[in-house]
Parts: sequence; C-alpha cells; structure tokens
Amino acid sequence: MNNKGDFKIVAAIDVGSNYLKMTIGEINTQGEVKILEDVVKPTKIGKDTFSKARISVKTIHETCDDLKGFVRLMKDYKIKFYKAVATSGIREAENKQYVLEQIRLRTGLNIESINIAQEQFFMLKAVRNHLNSIDIKKTEQSLIVNISSGAVETSIYEGGKLKFTEHVKIGSLRTREVLSDLETKTINFSQTMEQYIESRIYGLKSQIEKFQIHNFLGLGGEIDTICGIIRKKKGVNKKDYYIKMESILSLIDEIRNMDNFNIKTNYGISNKTAELLLPSILIFYCFLKMTKADGIAVPKLSLRKGIIYSLADEILNISRKKESINDIISSVWYMGDKYQIDKKHAVFVEKFSLEIFDYTRNLHKLGERERLYLQVAAILHDVGSFISANDHDFHSYNIIRAQSIIGFSDIEIELIASVTRYHGDEIPTKSRKSYRYLSDGDKMVVSTLAAILKLSEALDISHIQKISEMKLVVTKDSLFFNLESEEELILEEWNFLKHVDFFEEVIGVKPII
Repeated sequence: MNNKGDFKIVAAIDVGSNYLKMTIGEINTQGEVKILEDVVKPTKIGKDTFSKARISVKTIHETCDDLKGFVRLMKDYKIKFYKAVATSGIREAENKQYVLEQIRLRTGLNIESINIAQEQFFMLKAVRNHLNSIDIKKTEQSLIVNISSGAVETSIYEGGKLKFTEHVKIGSLRTREVLSDLETKTINFSQTMEQYIESRIYGLKSQIEKFQIHNFLGLGGEIDTICGIIRKKKGVNKKDYYIKMESILSLIDEIRNMDNFNIKTNYGISNKTAELLLPSILIFYCFLKMTKADGIAVPKLSLRKGIIYSLADEILNISRKKESINDIISSVWYMGDKYQIDKKHAVFVEKFSLEIFDYTRNLHKLGERERLYLQVAAILHDVGSFISANDHDFHSYNIIRAQSIIGFSDIEIELIASVTRYHGDEIPTKSRKSYRYLSDGDKMVVSTLAAILKLSEALDISHIQKISEMKLVVTKDSLFFNLESEEELILEEWNFLKHVDFFEEVIGVKPII
C-alpha cells in the first residue's frame, strides 16, 4: 500500500435512485473528516427501475456523462483512493450488470452494487461518529430513521450501543411510484398514502414501542428540504436543525391538497424534490408517532460521509473499526433473540470457536473477516430450532440467507449461512448445490469454519456448559484439547470424536481430548 499521505483526500460516490452524488473529503491521521466538496446531479435511474424494472439506454448514457464530470473533478483533486456504490435504483434493475459495465467502460469508475445491509453499515458509520460527538446519557435511547428512494432503514441506539436495526422497502420514490395510479382517483390522496405507509411499517411498531424513544434522528428522505421549509416559515436564522411535531403536522396539512407544481412553486424547490416531499414527510411522521419524541433532530449525515469514515478506518487502521464490528455483533445478538436462541449455549460456542480459530491461525491462514463470519455463525447456528428441532441446521441456513445483517454482502451472507448448515453431523459435499456453486476459495472458508464450529458445538452438546476452561496445545500432527470441568464429559467426548476426521482432513491436524 502507498503511504498514508497519498490517501489524504478521498472521494465517495453514491449512484442513487434520484441523484448521483459525490463527496470529496480530507482525512487527518486521527481519521477525522473535513468535507471539501459535495456534487449532486439528478438522475432518472430510480424512476426507470421502480416503474419499468429496467434502466433505459438514454438514462444510462446520461448517467455516464454526469459521472465523467465526477471523474474530472477527482483528477483535479489528484484523488487516488475512492469508493463508488450503487443503491436500490441499480440494485433492483433487471439490467443491473449491463448498466454497471457501461459505466465502467465509459467512465473508468468501478461501481459496487451494495445490498441494504451494506448500505445500513455505511450509514451507521456516520451515525456512530455523530453520537460519539454529542452528549448521550447511558440509558438514553435514540431512533434513527433513514429514508432512501427505495427503502427505510431504522436503527435504535441505547447509550451509544446498537440495539436494533431493520429495513422496509417503502422509500419515498418507491411509495410515489407504487401509488401513482391512485393519485387521480381520490381527493384524499395524502390520507391514502399515509394508510399505505402505516400498513407497510406495521410490523416494526411493536418492536419500536418496546423502547422509550425520546431522541429521533432523521436522515435522507428530503429531510434537509423539510427542515429548510419549516425554518424559513418560522423566520429562523440560527442553525436550528430540530423539527417539532406541530411543525410537521402543519406542513402536512399545508401540502396535502397541493399538486407537485404548487409545491414546487410555493417552496422554490425542484420538481423532483416536490414529488418526494409528501411521501417523505409522511414516512417520518408515521415513525415519529411510535416514539415519545416531540420532534426530529436533523444531523445532516449521508451515506457518502459514512463511506468516507469507512475509507479512513481502512486506510489508517484506527480503533474506530472496532466500534463498527461491535455494532454488527450487537445486531446479530438482537437477531438471535428474535429467534429465541439458547443464549448461554450461543455464548459458549462463540467463545470456544474464536479460541480455536485464533490458536490455529498458522494452520488455516484465514484473516479477521473470516473470523467475523465464524463469530456470527457461532451466535446464530441454532436459529433454525425456532422452526423445528428436526433438521434445524438446514432451517438455520435458510433463515440466515433471508436476513439482512449489516455490513455483509450477499456472498458473505451465503458463506455464513453455509457454515451454520454444516455445524452438525453433515459435512460439505458437491452434492449440495449451495456448496457446489461456491468458488474453490469460498469452499475452503466454509469447510474450515464449519470444522471449527462442529468441535465447539460438540463441547456443549448438553447445552449446560460443563467446561469451564479450555487450553490448546498444537504439535506437528495433533491439536490437544485440555479441558477443565467438574462434571463428567462422556457425552461431549463422544460427540467430539464424530467430528475429528473432518477437522483433520480440512485443517491438517488431529483434534485430541
């Protein structure tokens, strides 16, 4: 890698559904970020995808032309390190690959289509940095609602720790496009839209209301525009980025019977922004009603800022990276609670799995990312028992594949799910389609982590945590497990021996108790 000084100025590009956005930032040696420039260009990507499922050739060409301007600006800043991502507009398009390839060929930019979980991860990077910079009481709970064009992401922090994260496909543009046929068929379109939004987020209501939310942070979803309109109406000159509930209700009443032209004219905003104003403010309002907050704080964060923080963490390898890992693990434990896992057993299997992984690093040569896969798999390996005690490993695989775990790509979720698939008696074989289609490298990751997870699970087959301590000793051909327990371990030894041959075949040493 080049010297850290080469990466002092970086760029984050968000190829979104409504806008193409680039933020150029300067990072210092502590990982602090100073924004140098923001560039925004409107796009019809989301309109094409959400209405026709494909992005038109005309939109592709227009997108490439605008992105060429971004590239020229990056050259002016002599930027050598950047990250460019595409969200729901491209992610859900049937011709996604063609679009990304045309962008690469025409502009030279490598755009990564990220899933919702990865999008959440970057946003939470920005959120966590914001929460660290303000005074939060240890018991205080904050709800963060981030509205994108295609989805709403919700997270709850308590005393700076992530407690909850979920997403729903009900973004501002998607809502407008889905309900477009109804707009001319009712005089109460805003009420119809509100009812639709309520129906889509109903499943989150009971979960959010369990918390005593007094802090509500609004991100995306034209919240800056909403805040600006309210501040202008009230004649506020100071930087007061807090919107009271009564101001939100007043604005809803004001615009509910306006068409897009009147909204655009009255507030001096673009046609695209006018189109999204009503669904955005209604979504925020529907979530705000679930809390005890009296309004919405607007911290002015963005996906791009989260990406820049992530770039800073990777380039400088600073301690802030650990906070992001803690957020991931916290969200995984929340998921485990939702599926009623045996928490004491999961803690045991997690601890022993990571100990085996760390002690055998010189044998398997896997890194920190794979260690994180193992940790998540160890926590969630029994979630399938929520469906059935029979074939629960198969059900665990399917449940995890269906989850959106922050920070992980689709293939990473597949790897984690596959590790849990083989934590019992079955071993990975080519007869399993899900395993057969993995790359050779990914097959080795799954098999190695599954071999470790099998042994950890075997050591608590009784689910009563008989073993108080484990010490490992490795020789040329063997891995000795010295276990301390006040109880008989005949059941654990019997189950452990069932997995010895597979571990030896994959990792190269024979486990011995």
